[in-house]
Amino acid sequence: MSKSFIEHLHYVRIPVRDLEQSASWYKEVLGLELLTITEDPFAIFKMNDGPFLITLVPADDNTFAHFTVDHKAAFSLGFAVPELKAFHQHLIDHDVKVEDIQEDQGHAYFNFYDPNGNKLQSHW
Repeated sequence: MSKSFIEHLHYVRIPVRDLEQSASWYKEVLGLELLTITEDPFAIFKMNDGPFLITLVPADDNTFAHFTVDHKAAFSLGFAVPELKAFHQHLIDHDVKVEDIQEDQGHAYFNFYDPNGNKLQSHW
């Protein structure tokens, strides 16, 4: 096959325990635009002007958007953040569990957790 049928990734679904609390956190702390909370119920967010959406889905307590490697949580979602240090401090100021900023061959990144324990990453 020379060309994929797939145009782009449209959305990801993130499991959450409390939809209202989580929707508020993703809007207020991460600054994502809440498009709607559907009757299903799902909370659907837009990031800036791109076509990519994040959908929060109520799920069981022990369900996460990350996976494990050697019994350690490994993130599955990485956000591009040009003002990485300012964002890191913003999360700290909002009592978000964050790890230290790491650098690897000119690439800086850090991991953080949403209120449901989903491990996420920011990089630049």
